[in-house]
Amino acid sequence: MASLVIDARGLACPEPVLRTMKAMKEAEQLVTIVDNEAARENVSQLAKNEGWAVETEKRSDGVYLTLEKGPLAGPQETASTGKAVPGRGLVVMVASEFLGRGELPQLGGLLMQSFIHSLNGLLTKPETIVFINSGVKLVCRDSQALEDLRQLKETGIELLACGTCLSYFNLMDKVAVGQVSNMLTIADTLLTAERVVTV
Repeated sequence: MASLVIDARGLACPEPVLRTMKAMKEAEQLVTIVDNEAARENVSQLAKNEGWAVETEKRSDGVYLTLEKGPLAGPQETASTGKAVPGRGLVVMVASEFLGRGELPQLGGLLMQSFIHSLNGLLTKPETIVFINSGVKLVCRDSQALEDLRQLKETGIELLACGTCLSYFNLMDKVAVGQVSNMLTIADTLLTAERVVTV
């Protein structure tokens, strides 16, 4: 059986995921070609979330992801497909490694560490924390907030870090906690949440 080929090289997030998602509705086997680590991670995560098997092959002209529909693969259940999905409770979006605005980044860094540490002591906790822009630095090695974030993850809180942001800061191989995500998933998470708090 010939595989459907999706050439997603040179495409910005979330286009590789969107094109792969569309192709998954039309075929039971496909190959998505990407040219960066963020796209590889995002397409692989999409496939695994949907019950598809993924094989990765690095070649000189790109990364070839062979996706095959598995026996447990189900229909897409995201807001982007127009289907009803269960809403999330509270989602916190961390858009910076600093909390607040001011001329002292050291103070902003201390405030962010204190905020994340405080989440562990609260009765009301978010279901998901989304990290974008320089906020992704908090989930990486050497982050002062790492231990607190690990504790939050152990309580069942989902931690999503923007893959494009990680690539921009050359941090893709330094993620120490949470899951590398993409803008499609992040947008879906924010739009299906009952409440979003941005810090």
